[in-house]
Amino acid sequence: MPYKDHYVKRKIEEINPETDLKVKIMGFVVDKKDDTVILDDGSKKAKVFVDNITIVEKMNINQLVRIFGSTLPTDEGFEIKADVVQDLSNLNINLYKKVEELYNKMGV
Repeated sequence: MPYKDHYVKRKIEEINPETDLKVKIMGFVVDKKDDTVILDDGSKKAKVFVDNITIVEKMNINQLVRIFGSTLPTDEGFEIKADVVQDLSNLNINLYKKVEELYNKMGV
């Protein structure tokens, strides 16, 4: 049986909280307070709740992160509860974008 990715890769603007129950998004931290960060992926911003306040305290504004999380529908759309926060500070974003472009071209 092939591996099925439980976290669907999405741009924030593409997330449908009714069908995308678990998502992975990548973006920059643009604001943080207590147990919440605001993530901007260039398409839209999302409010992300992080259970561990220590993780939020260690995050920096403009830090690149990937969030694996569950969507929570709200009256305004949705919020995300982080299951995993991955620091991507050392990622070469330009190289990443080139690889993504190649994947998309090949239909992978």
